[in-house]
Amino acid sequence: MMKSRVAQMNHGSSYENKESYSSRQRSASPEDRDRSEEDERYSRDRGYSDGKYDKEDAGRGHDHKTYETRSGEREKHQEKRSDRDSDRRKQRKLSSPDRKSPERSSSQNSFVQNEPPSKKRKEDLDPILTRTGGAYIPPAKLKMMQEQITDKNSLAYQRMSWEALKKSINGLVNKINVSNIENIIYELLQENIVRGRGLLARSVLLAQSTSPIFTHVYAALVAIINSKFPNIGELILRRLILNFRKGYRRNDKQLCLTASKFVAHLMNQNVAHEVLCLEMLTLLLERPTDDSIEVAIGFLKESGLKLTEVSPRGINAIFDRLRHILHESKIDIRVQYMIEVMFAVRKDGFKDHPVIPEGLDLVEEEDQFTHMLPLEDDYNPEDILNVFKMDPDFMENEEKYKTLKKEILDEGDSDSETDQDAGSSEADEDEEEEEDEEGQKVTIHDKTEINLVSFRRTIYLAIQSSLDFEECAHKLLKMDFPESQTKELCNMILDCCAQQRTYEKFFGLLAGRFCLLKKEYMESFEAIFKEQYDTIHRLETNKLRNVAKMFAHLLYTDSIPWSVLECITLSEETTTSSSRIFVKIFFQELSEYMGLPNLNARLKDETLQPFFEGLLPRDNPRNTRFAINFFTSIGLGGLTDELREHLKNAPKIIMTQKQDVESSDTSSSSSESDSFSESDSESISSSTESSSTSDSSSSDSDAAKGKKKMQRKNKERICSLNVFCG
Repeated sequence: MMKSRVAQMNHGSSYENKESYSSRQRSASPEDRDRSEEDERYSRDRGYSDGKYDKEDAGRGHDHKTYETRSGEREKHQEKRSDRDSDRRKQRKLSSPDRKSPERSSSQNSFVQNEPPSKKRKEDLDPILTRTGGAYIPPAKLKMMQEQITDKNSLAYQRMSWEALKKSINGLVNKINVSNIENIIYELLQENIVRGRGLLARSVLLAQSTSPIFTHVYAALVAIINSKFPNIGELILRRLILNFRKGYRRNDKQLCLTASKFVAHLMNQNVAHEVLCLEMLTLLLERPTDDSIEVAIGFLKESGLKLTEVSPRGINAIFDRLRHILHESKIDIRVQYMIEVMFAVRKDGFKDHPVIPEGLDLVEEEDQFTHMLPLEDDYNPEDILNVFKMDPDFMENEEKYKTLKKEILDEGDSDSETDQDAGSSEADEDEEEEEDEEGQKVTIHDKTEINLVSFRRTIYLAIQSSLDFEECAHKLLKMDFPESQTKELCNMILDCCAQQRTYEKFFGLLAGRFCLLKKEYMESFEAIFKEQYDTIHRLETNKLRNVAKMFAHLLYTDSIPWSVLECITLSEETTTSSSRIFVKIFFQELSEYMGLPNLNARLKDETLQPFFEGLLPRDNPRNTRFAINFFTSIGLGGLTDELREHLKNAPKIIMTQKQDVESSDTSSSSSESDSFSESDSESISSSTESSSTSDSSSSDSDAAKGKKKMQRKNKERICSLNVFCG
């Protein structure tokens, strides 16, 4: 009974299979039916199916070679079938509609009816409105397409301007470096970065992640933009924090390295607060692993110097944690070595990792806006800003940005930009003449000193880019600046020398070369020497030392005359601590250049003695004694031999002077009395007899008063000589 039921069920299932197969054959196209018939013929000819092959393989133990041969035959069969299909398609294309059979045509019509509706062709779609922007459109053609659109608020025009903005921002961010950052910033502000702030943030983060070596440049770019648009700087910092947290959750070391390095440089530029850096370091060292410690070490190298300045207690806690990890945690030897190197870097004062590299300190500290964003807060990355969105007030917002751009770039005062070449002859023109409405000329005085600052910047760049002083002198002379800027050039050379950590002979040789070229340069350095000595108390000790050594070099090489020492007066009242330090370094450097005997011989030169009266005073023993003690204390007592002899012989000289004064006083008093008697006799003879008695009495009283005055003056002179001797 059970067997008969099973047989009926099998018979029924086989009948249903046949019915479904026949229905599929009827609904299928002629190509599919031909292909299925060929498959059946091929399977009957070859005499295997998957089940049969498995049974034979299990029963007879076919080896791997048989399987390979059969799989190769199957591939050949498939290739033949594909060739036949392609030939059949070609024949069907070449055959005319009249030759087709009615059956085939009816089947094809049914196939066409069952086919779903085709999609729109790519030519029908606007390439601008596609998701990725479509095919590449050259900028010139894109601009022409924008000009053809009359409605500026339309969707097509806004989409075109969005694509142009995206390409411009990407191109400018990708080609930025230290040398062209100012030009790139100027070009970037020409674009509407308020509308494209999402694009700008994405481009900066992508460029920094692909080129971490230029992180300091991108940080300077963000710092400049943040000073004008703080919301853009905050957006970049928020996305950066989210990237770091994402990399930390996913154990992505590379993402954490790039994000933390960018945060460190933003903190150095005062865009990010130091609390964020300390939170990131604490998170990385809370549960230390080899990768987290490596990220923390890289982070510390970039931000350690700034953290030492603004938060010494926080940086000390981080290094204590590193010391604890080094001694007690089980970490790789490579990571242990990295921690030891980090301690060595800290000991050296992070000298290879400055806070802001040279040429990138472009924002004043008071102009910067620092964002206080904690690490653990929930932030919105505002990814919607990365994609296009139609703006109903598009033209109004564009006009607002244009006015804002003019305020930022100071375009309101000048309609056209001028080529700023500080080395040209126009750089020193402080006065300009313009005509008013009535035709009269108006003189405009430039009190902002923009040209002067530009000139000094050009001189500084020429000095810093030169290998030796001869090349630098050649560059500066090639600029062909006017004679009115001669003293400013000399001042700039001295300022560059004073700014150095230690004195460099390069500046002394450069100044000496200019002094030998023209007399005007020599006179300028003479005037600068007197000005520097009068205001020497304003200089720091390091700058004072560099200035003194440079002028000592100029005197030793006779680039400037020794008469400049006329302005130095050595006494307790006329010198300050700064001026005494200057004179000390100055003469010590001269003695090293010339040697003490040659220097002493130069100071004893008879032709130069009038210029050394203040330097080696002989007018007052007190000043003489001060000069002797000063030169002896600085190790140049050999220069004071003549002063010592003068001080010994001073009492004798004073006594002789005293005697000369007394003799001159007596002779003068006698001559005055004689002259007075003669005048008195003349007056008596000319007067009348009635008034003779009164006149004679008054003349006698006047003579007595004159004698008393002369005696008082003589006593005062003698007292002053006694004080001089004492």
